[in-house]
Amino acid sequence: MSARTLPLLFLNLGGEMLYILDQRLRAQSIPGEKARKDEWTDVDRKRVMNDIISTMFNRKFMEELFKPQELYSKKALRTVYDRLAHASIMRLNQASMDKLYDLMTMAFKYQVLLCPRPRDILLVTFNHLDAIKDFIYESPGILNQVDETFRQLIETYNCLSDGEFQLIRQTLLIFFQDMHIRVSIFLKDKVQNSNGRFALPISGPVPWGTEVPGLIRIFNHKGVEVKRTEFTTAGNYVAPQREGSFELYGDRVLKLGTNMYSVSRPVETHVAGSAKNLASRAKENTVPNPLAKEELNFLARLLGGLDIQKPAAGETGFRLNLFTTDEEEEHAAQTRPEDLSYKVINIEATQEPGQRAELSRILGELEVAEPRPGSVEKGEDLLALMDGL
Repeated sequence: MSARTLPLLFLNLGGEMLYILDQRLRAQSIPGEKARKDEWTDVDRKRVMNDIISTMFNRKFMEELFKPQELYSKKALRTVYDRLAHASIMRLNQASMDKLYDLMTMAFKYQVLLCPRPRDILLVTFNHLDAIKDFIYESPGILNQVDETFRQLIETYNCLSDGEFQLIRQTLLIFFQDMHIRVSIFLKDKVQNSNGRFALPISGPVPWGTEVPGLIRIFNHKGVEVKRTEFTTAGNYVAPQREGSFELYGDRVLKLGTNMYSVSRPVETHVAGSAKNLASRAKENTVPNPLAKEELNFLARLLGGLDIQKPAAGETGFRLNLFTTDEEEEHAAQTRPEDLSYKVINIEATQEPGQRAELSRILGELEVAEPRPGSVEKGEDLLALMDGL
């Protein structure tokens, strides 16, 4: 396991979350002059994106994130994204948050699988950050936060060897290995099978620095080439024209990690049949991590770095539905397999009382913006996902 994987996992999943939220907010927003008091406007969308990105790239938060550390359970990371998604006036209920997290994880899993070489995971991260900068180009202060993280990524990862990137890739694949959620975009594009597993192409560009398959060279003991043999390959391969830029600005060349929701189309998720019985194969999702002390400390440090503020007086929370209708959202909440619910964080009873008290104190200091009294028309069914804390 690589101790340098967490920042890449968090930033890429966060980038996918922002893509999805931006697409859904645009789809549900109403022109300002026509909008009722309880409807989204483009001003609301920009504010939500600014608030979430500002929280996500908080300096203290990034300092904790970039410390070398092992990955922890999906539950711990999921809790951080719950907190991020509610860092503004937006509210998601349990079913919509589940769907959001499914889309995030499956998109990044596919990108990791498709990376021509392990080092290209860094280019995927840069693509996400480039797109995030486009979301907040009118906010120089937040833009500086993202650029600072960009520089930290370059300083931390550009010097790593290919072997270290291979270890990072393997760590990411282990994290995703039991996640097989079917996504409509992937199913329609025939890159995902009905069981939720991806179908990887056998054609396309080869990794930078390698040659197109089809030729075998034979050398003698002096290193002189003495024979060439050609063979036919099953795929159609092409050599890349140039390597993507690993600098703050530049052409990344690689398109993995760019916004696939820029062209609006409905996206549905379905739990594959094999995923409904994950309890025996992936208990990490449903029971506390055996290293509960370390995981809780990790979670407390990360959440402790999130600076989340309440709305100003008189403001209310807006509900965002990631389903086509409220009925679909309610049905998804009722049919969601219980072993895939992330609402409650389980803490081992064997933990020392002092450790539990410390975590409760830190989590209790985190304030999630909630609709003010009197805002029933906007907030009556806007469920905060941190009720379990």
